[in-house]
Amino acid sequence: MILLNPKKFKGEHLDEKARELILKTIEFFESIGKAKLKENDRKMTWYDDFIEFQKQNKIFYTFLTPPEFSNGETRWDTWQICDYNEVLAFYSLPYWYAWQVTILGLGPIWMSKNEKIKKEVAEMLKNGGVFAFGLSEREHGADIYATETKLIPQPDGTWKAYGRKYYIGNSNVASIISTFARFAEPDGSLPYDMDKRRFVFFALRRDERYYELIKNIVASQMFVGDFLIHDYPVSEEDILEKGEEAWDAALNTVNVGKFNLGWASIGICTHAFYEALNHASKRVLYGIHVTDFPHIKRLFVDAYCRLVAMKLFARRACDYMRVASLSDRRYLLYNALVKSKVTREGEEVINLLWDVIAAKGFEKDTYFEMATKYIRSLPKLEGTVHVNMALILKFLYNYLFNPAEFAEVPKMDVAKHDEFLFNQGTAGGLEKVRFHDYRKIYAEVDLPNVNVFKEQIDCFRDLIAKAPPSAEQMRDFDFLATLGELFTLLVYGQLIIEAKKVYAGLYDVSDELLDQVFEIFVRDFSKFAVELMAKPSATERQKEFCRKMIKSPVANAERFEKVLSEVYALKDAYEMNP
Repeated sequence: MILLNPKKFKGEHLDEKARELILKTIEFFESIGKAKLKENDRKMTWYDDFIEFQKQNKIFYTFLTPPEFSNGETRWDTWQICDYNEVLAFYSLPYWYAWQVTILGLGPIWMSKNEKIKKEVAEMLKNGGVFAFGLSEREHGADIYATETKLIPQPDGTWKAYGRKYYIGNSNVASIISTFARFAEPDGSLPYDMDKRRFVFFALRRDERYYELIKNIVASQMFVGDFLIHDYPVSEEDILEKGEEAWDAALNTVNVGKFNLGWASIGICTHAFYEALNHASKRVLYGIHVTDFPHIKRLFVDAYCRLVAMKLFARRACDYMRVASLSDRRYLLYNALVKSKVTREGEEVINLLWDVIAAKGFEKDTYFEMATKYIRSLPKLEGTVHVNMALILKFLYNYLFNPAEFAEVPKMDVAKHDEFLFNQGTAGGLEKVRFHDYRKIYAEVDLPNVNVFKEQIDCFRDLIAKAPPSAEQMRDFDFLATLGELFTLLVYGQLIIEAKKVYAGLYDVSDELLDQVFEIFVRDFSKFAVELMAKPSATERQKEFCRKMIKSPVANAERFEKVLSEVYALKDAYEMNP
């Protein structure tokens, strides 16, 4: 079974301890029940119960502590972390958020050379501590060069910290906030410059003499804080990273932590899917079961196919994170797509399901009402689509035209600590990353819609080779965003094909299901080709290639019905305890 069903969760691919903790977490939420969970969400109740639950069971400690700080009884295992992401978000994104922000807060700590703080943090985790990531500021968004939080040098060789941080999760309870700042001049001045030597990460503790928590800036159970620090004493023992290493720690932490956003989308969509299907299957309108209407069948099949694709891609991307090294950085592209593509696909799945259940999706007693509210947040937590596409397109030319040889990556459910994630090296050099040849992967599959999709990506390759974007177009984010959507679909489809092969026995994907997924990709590719053709800056030569990309998918009623039967077999498969 591909979709998570908490009431039938066995977790055979997990070790005994991870399986036990996930089953306990499922029991925790099912014992709360949907009614109380929804009430807590409406009343924006801080989840002390979950913080205490994870403390008593040492959940964050077990999943998020490197083995050298626990006598080998813990590890950072990305496969297990993905499963836990999915389960938490399946029930409640705010509860997931406490876990997610802890992961971000731990990133600069485990990446640092400060062994003293690492040992202290391991003890904090063991005692139930949660953490926070103090990167964002209200006025500057993604421009961390403009960070105004500063460390002013003192005559005794220490510093005093001043600044205001914004959008900082867990800032009401975090044991340590990994805080990004810049070194100021002795007079306190802090010029806007691009000098990476000014960057610093330091460990901030919530001492009320120097720390002022202003407010929670969101109306939610989760706490997303706005806080001030003033006259905060910082010694060398509090420093995590300085200079370019601090810069790298910021970006590499995002690589580790923001990957979780895609898995949160998967969890939310899966619960919403069950609820929508259960509701629709019990309704009769005009003497016809709702699930017998042709447009409802199409909506459910499309939603299911997109959700399956999300999970297959995100799981396969996890494999590449786990085999990553300084000589194999393919994970950087796949990771970026889990953050951006998978989360936006989550929005599309909810839109499709919402068209099925209509007004029911607004009702306060449904999980769906929470899903519609929170699914929108996940793509936005990682910046705009345009920023992500600019990043993704850095990989374009090597991906298309300069493949390298790599050993085939197996299913990476092996029990190991993912040490490389905390020693990723420099965050730059994305244009130099090499990939295995996508054409060989696509050549392994001979299915009608996959074959149409191959024709589309060949046209896209010709566009880039024979009518490439001009220097002016490469500065036009509107143009780049659509170009990036086309490239994204190529990569997305490749890893899904790989996943079908690699995960046989774990996730059984039939040829019919795969081809139905690619029917959607053919439609999406055509849509984005039309969009690119309509850009004011598109040249006639580029439009010519775009027209060639517009293809009709291969319809097949028998294939559709087989996938539909797979979808409808999930009726009443799961319903949360009341």
